[in-house]
Amino acid sequence: MGLTRARLETGLLCMSVNAAIVAWMYPLAAGWVDIIFAAAGASTLLCCCLVSFYYNNLYDFQIVRSFTDFASRLLEAFGVAFILLAAFYALLPGVKVSKSAFLLGIMAILAVLVPLRALSYSLMRRRAFPERVLMVGRSPLAEKILREIELRPYLRYEVVGIADDASAAEQVPCPYALVGPLEHLGKILEAAGNPRRIILALSERRARLPVQQLLEARMKGSLVEDGVDTYERLTGKVAIESLTPSNVIFSSDFKTSRLALAAGRALSLAVAVVGLIVSAPLLALIALAIVLDSTGPLFFVQERLGMHGKRFRLVKFRTMRVADGPTSEWVSDNRDRITRVGKWLRKFRLDELPQFINVIRGDMNIVGPRPHPVTNVELFGEGIPYYSLRSTVRPGLTGWAQIRFGYANNLAEETEKMRYDLYYIKHLSFWLDLRILFDTVKIILFGRGAQSADVRVTAAMAVSGGR
Repeated sequence: MGLTRARLETGLLCMSVNAAIVAWMYPLAAGWVDIIFAAAGASTLLCCCLVSFYYNNLYDFQIVRSFTDFASRLLEAFGVAFILLAAFYALLPGVKVSKSAFLLGIMAILAVLVPLRALSYSLMRRRAFPERVLMVGRSPLAEKILREIELRPYLRYEVVGIADDASAAEQVPCPYALVGPLEHLGKILEAAGNPRRIILALSERRARLPVQQLLEARMKGSLVEDGVDTYERLTGKVAIESLTPSNVIFSSDFKTSRLALAAGRALSLAVAVVGLIVSAPLLALIALAIVLDSTGPLFFVQERLGMHGKRFRLVKFRTMRVADGPTSEWVSDNRDRITRVGKWLRKFRLDELPQFINVIRGDMNIVGPRPHPVTNVELFGEGIPYYSLRSTVRPGLTGWAQIRFGYANNLAEETEKMRYDLYYIKHLSFWLDLRILFDTVKIILFGRGAQSADVRVTAAMAVSGGR
């Protein structure tokens, strides 16, 4: 949803900026060469703005929930964009955009973006043009999906009711109407005006699927969607508890092409080599800071589990004081040992930089599930469903779970991270790796620690009064 919105706005802004340049210069009898150069300069400004918009979360409606939030962040984004533009000119002093083209580009961006966002937030607030949704089933998965829908008003989903066979004695309080049993699904759909989307989230003990009625609904234009897929699409993670072995075995998604694996490996090598060279001065400064801040070794070396169960020695900058004896692996149990320098290294993820060496050696990729300590593998294997699937891909320096959730402090949080890891393994691609890299850069540059999307949405809801 966010990517679609970003693509739409990017296309409109590109057309608007270039159309404004042509409309301004053509009547002045300017040559096409001059027009092209002016458009190129304005496009440079636009690129800086788009990068700034992305890193200021202007495309994330879960964070920027109102037009007021958008307006305040837009001012900040323009400030960052101008800094990026100045840096671009410093690197390429021969490329300059004229003052007229600069002002025209800014005006074109504001003229398109502000009214478009004002309209978007107005439609979202009024729930205009809703997409009617019928939930089939009252399983725990259904409850989770309904909660996720409530937290995303920009989707414009309108739940018209829940169809389920539960008796009155079994019914628990629910904000949505229970519209009848599954055997009457055809009449329920007709009474609801043939909803646009039907989500199947039946519990195992109510697995009697009304196939005929669903086929008829599908022929009438309704989208019939499995609840597991809906939850995954809304949250970017897999519903482990509702995932059956057949979902994995027969799914076409849990199969990565050799081309995608090769592209990911090539990307990892390129980023690791360039990153190691570019960050060499920073690595030296970090090493000096660690030595001056506390006693102990410069690096933290630990045996981790890699692809296909292969063990390797992972290298990080040391961020904690050396323990006197055996310690827990959980971050929350070791907070008192984190050094002053270590606190900042962790915030900006700079303690991970030495792992470029692990990437070059082939132990890891830049993007992938974080490798777990060997000492924890038995616990996780017994307590987390489908844990073995993590070892089917090369572990990474950063990953989908890292940018969406961050550090885990107990088995429940590791299970939550596993949901994100499974999503990554299921949808592994070169483009997903690039997206994760862009978000990782956001964390490094702005020090915004990775946080679960669920936590971010809950916090936003609390601020807005729990709507």
